[in-house]
Amino acid sequence: MHAHTTAPNPDAGPWTTRRLLEWISGALERQGLESPRLCAELLVSHVLGCERLRLYMEAERPAGPLELEALRDLTRRALESEPVQYLVGEAWFFSIAFKVDRRALIPRPSSETIIEHVLQLVRADSSLAPGGSLAIADVCTGSGCLAISLLKNLPHARAIATDVSRDALDLALENARHQHVDDRIDFLEGDLLLPLRDRAPASPLDVLVSNPPYIPDQEWDDVGPNVRDYEPEIALRGGEDGMRFVGPVLDEGPRLLRPGGALAIELASSSAQAALERAIANPLLADAHVLDDFEGLPRVLVARRV
Repeated sequence: MHAHTTAPNPDAGPWTTRRLLEWISGALERQGLESPRLCAELLVSHVLGCERLRLYMEAERPAGPLELEALRDLTRRALESEPVQYLVGEAWFFSIAFKVDRRALIPRPSSETIIEHVLQLVRADSSLAPGGSLAIADVCTGSGCLAISLLKNLPHARAIATDVSRDALDLALENARHQHVDDRIDFLEGDLLLPLRDRAPASPLDVLVSNPPYIPDQEWDDVGPNVRDYEPEIALRGGEDGMRFVGPVLDEGPRLLRPGGALAIELASSSAQAALERAIANPLLADAHVLDDFEGLPRVLVARRV
């Protein structure tokens, strides 16, 4: 099952789960795809109809002819840049399986920095969740991964999730139902903060998170075809300097937070310094700084409402 003919070599023995994982992850890595081992696990577990852990518990299980045929087709499509997460209809984020398709961005590990930051704040600062409750807003929610992950880890929290895309909101609702948090989250269609303004200041927020479109125009040509040709462009491009949507959330979002409330926005590393300067200049914000993501890139601006 090699890259060009994808035909099994009988002399090499049966195509066991272990061998399939090694070949597929190697092929994806040579193609320069992100997280090749995880993607191989997703493909093989999808075709075999099992949990990823079982791949290692039954590593010597030989694949049948129909399974090999399905894996050949999916691997070919992955090597032609079709996102593996869309191929299998699932992406893992903060140890939670989310349904994904072309209605919204694929959740990525860099966004987990936001979840880790908010959870650390809540655990360290009891005043952030008065009475144990927490009011969260997730602006540009996409698949819903930020809001849903926070609700899964904060059982007394409630969330409002906004997006300009009705299709994305429908997907996020499916994920919320699958994770059994749909009774604690409201989905509102509209541009950035507009859907939130009707409820403020009577019900100020404790936490506002956002992963808005932020890829600067000058970086668009460098985006890989697996992203550029498949994921929704409306959720990716952030204008000339990458701040077209980050800027309004950063400037206007603090007004919706109660004093002491927390703000966390994902952005392009190339925009981090400009965003930080903008946050420091905002009289409603304090303790503004930029967190590195798992790759060590400055990707998440955080601050507290004065």
